Amino acid sequence: MPSLPPPPTALSPRARLTRRHAIALGAVALGAPALALAQLGDKPLRILLPLSAGSGADGAVRAISNSLAKALGHPVVIENLPGAGGITGTTQIVRAAKDGSVIGVVSNNHVVNPSVYKNIPFDSIEDITPITVIGATPFVLVAHPSVPARNVKELIALAKARPGVLNYGSSGNGTILHLGAAMFVDQAQIDVKHIPYRGMGPLMNDILGGQVQLGVVAVAPAAAHIKSGTLRAVGVSTATRVPSLPEVPTIAEQGLPRYELEGWIAAIAPAGTPKAEVARLYNGFKAALAMPEARDALVAQGYEIKLMPPEPSAAFFRSELARMAQVVKNANVKMD
Repeated sequence: MPSLPPPPTALSPRARLTRRHAIALGAVALGAPALALAQLGDKPLRILLPLSAGSGADGAVRAISNSLAKALGHPVVIENLPGAGGITGTTQIVRAAKDGSVIGVVSNNHVVNPSVYKNIPFDSIEDITPITVIGATPFVLVAHPSVPARNVKELIALAKARPGVLNYGSSGNGTILHLGAAMFVDQAQIDVKHIPYRGMGPLMNDILGGQVQLGVVAVAPAAAHIKSGTLRAVGVSTATRVPSLPEVPTIAEQGLPRYELEGWIAAIAPAGTPKAEVARLYNGFKAALAMPEARDALVAQGYEIKLMPPEPSAAFFRSELARMAQVVKNANVKMD
């Protein structure tokens, strides 16, 4: 995916916080509700997640929720609304009140689904107002140790020597992990069979057990297995190497220069939410992610902070929609 803009100064290491942000943090620590939402009164801010409890994105949002509540001066309530690749929950987000009282946090699937599903009851661009891109997590192409390939070049050679014999698993048809592997297959021009699973947990279990040979998975849950040798890292998905796996080269540097992908999460509001409320919400996320406890918790979940104001976030959504449409087309992924 195209590189996101660098995070603002407030998101750099603690020693680089500006005096302005230090003052803001002090005000929050004293309980000053400087960013209190104008329309809420005593009601909590509801964050709808069209994702399963326990997912990586769910953990990331919950990790920063307390800091967000402090920054906004209101309680934050998180509601999981999984189903249909995120369509079920996002339908409720776009139909929610347009007063800043209900927002959503979505992942890559938000811009993938229009190309995968025939009928979606909302427009992924026109029916939302982006608040901010929050963060992104890298992926890694892994192989079971029984696969006799240690890098991209060897894996491509093996797949071409045995067309249709190797397989890769994913967390489900049309998911970002499916498309991450499909991108590799397309760019490497190899014939590898896809085996969809119902979620990341079953996928990881079967890669570790050798029932499936390959997969693109998030770095955070895979890192310990890679270091112990129960999984082999073939290459990371990002444009640059990942700090937690510095010895693992990127897929791009191993001969597929167009390969780049991250799993991102972003906050959105229903289309028509007043600009003042959108700005207030963005500033709430900005203040929250300047707090060491939120920043550290998000990093512990495997995410790099990628805070982006509303207008650049909207441009990012549009560019990702177009990019993933091409990936879906190349992978020939369709669902009813």
